Amino acid sequence: MSDRIDTARATLSPTQVGLGLLGITLALFLLAFAQEPLVHDAMHNGRHVAGVVCH
Repeated sequence: MSDRIDTARATLSPTQVGLGLLGITLALFLLAFAQEPLVHDAMHNGRHVAGVVCH
């Protein structure tokens, strides 16, 4: 795990890190607060495509 962090520190710019964290934050916000059925179903299916086990 620390090898990945060291590699990321050496290769990613602060802008790239910020954009990555912003994307993760946005995804978590949508997961927590978007309860519209179409959005919820689309994100649920996306998690399955990514290999995340939901249930």
